[in-house]
Amino acid sequence: MRNSEVATHGRRAVIELREKIINGELPGGMRLFEVSLAETLEISRTPVREALSRLAEEGLLDRLPSGGFVVRRFGYADVVDSIELRGVLEGTAARIAAERGPTPDGLGRLKAIVEKLDTCFGPNEGDVDFDTYAELNEQFHNELAGLSGSDIVRREVERAAALPFASPSAFLPNKLEIAAFKRSLRTAQDQHHAMLNAIVAREGARAEFIAREHARIARQNLEYIFSQDPELLQKIPGLALIHR
Repeated sequence: MRNSEVATHGRRAVIELREKIINGELPGGMRLFEVSLAETLEISRTPVREALSRLAEEGLLDRLPSGGFVVRRFGYADVVDSIELRGVLEGTAARIAAERGPTPDGLGRLKAIVEKLDTCFGPNEGDVDFDTYAELNEQFHNELAGLSGSDIVRREVERAAALPFASPSAFLPNKLEIAAFKRSLRTAQDQHHAMLNAIVAREGARAEFIAREHARIARQNLEYIFSQDPELLQKIPGLALIHR
């Protein structure tokens, strides 16, 4: 299998396993095995192994001392808090980058990513190259954290992104064909441009506000899924108590 195919299968495995975790098919405390997951997803073990490592980095799985992974236990309130915290920290990173002034190299990388993200969208509203968007979106957020020039801020953003469903690219598969979700990606890209422009213009407060609003798109998309599937309310601990 070519490296590009492994990467594509790995991204799809990550997305599908996320959905299985959030819909309760893979409940908290369940141990996961590469072989059985590879058979279920109908792919080889290599992309499954990479997907499990990625989900552990996102805070959805715990690594076992003896090897392997187990699904982490968390509630809906944990997910909401994680997304909010990432937004606050990314807002801080954007503000500091604007106020202190980003390095030319860092700013150039961020601009290049935003330009590449533009090419993910076709002329029609539903035309989105999702796989490429997800990859570039992750790069954008990594660069944004580093653009602050603060190792402390960068590390804390990375820590926040490792909380349950807080990753900027923690997308779910049943959203991919939803028109509202595709529209949200275009809105998110507009915000990428606005954040970049605010940083270039040295407008710290505006950059921070946009970054925090940007993170809220993830929460809105998650809430949309639950509104479309009320049964999920009973599957995640604490969900029915706080969901509106």
